[in-house]
Amino acid sequence: MKKIISFVVRHIPRKYLQLFSHVALKVVALFYRGNKVECPVCDSQFSKFVPYGRVARANALCPNCLALERHRLMWLYLKQKTTFFQPNQEVLHIAPEICFIKRFEEIHGDQYITADLESPLAKVKMDIHEMPFEDNRFDVAFCNHVMEHVADDIQSMKEIHRVLKPGGWAIIQIPIFHPVPEVTFEDDTVTDPKEREKLFGQDDHVRLYGKDYPDRLRKAGFTVVEDNFVNSLSAEEQARYALPKDEVIHLCKKD
Repeated sequence: MKKIISFVVRHIPRKYLQLFSHVALKVVALFYRGNKVECPVCDSQFSKFVPYGRVARANALCPNCLALERHRLMWLYLKQKTTFFQPNQEVLHIAPEICFIKRFEEIHGDQYITADLESPLAKVKMDIHEMPFEDNRFDVAFCNHVMEHVADDIQSMKEIHRVLKPGGWAIIQIPIFHPVPEVTFEDDTVTDPKEREKLFGQDDHVRLYGKDYPDRLRKAGFTVVEDNFVNSLSAEEQARYALPKDEVIHLCKKD
């Protein structure tokens, strides 16, 4: 199964995975019946989660809603530590994850805006470097695993800061590859896909983030809270929900 998943993720364009993978996974879910793990996003239970990733990680993907480890962690964080589930908030979701879209829309209705340059799931097609939204519009913004793909991450962060209302907040997550370098590494002269994968962790990434990532967010104007929320949960909860033990939540506030 790991080899099949790895091949599919590497060779099928992301937009097609977004449109059709949930159909195939409904069938896969039949082989994962059980109650050892639970997805807090959709409340489904399985014997284990499905492997996922270019180098497939075991116990990663919920076959019902397609939530990954980081999505399950973020859902719990939003439930336990934010006011996100209170209605009537203006929400911007950049590169929206399929596991969240309908659930967030049920809470915030037309005030929930999804946006992306390519995703067929998004309502608004846009370039994050220059977003088509007025200043100080949104209460909340999400932008996860995007900054490693864009040409100018600081400019993209500044745009998120610009469209947030004063007092608004965002969660802006990036992938972390171990060992984590002290300083973010980027080199736009590297164009060979194999070399990019070697240097940046994936062939469609343009930088490898280091321990200075929160400082880059601050450079864009945010006050940043680095919340090691996962370790506030019990070992039983971490195992039950199959959470990423090294994922720090970056809560970015606009003063």
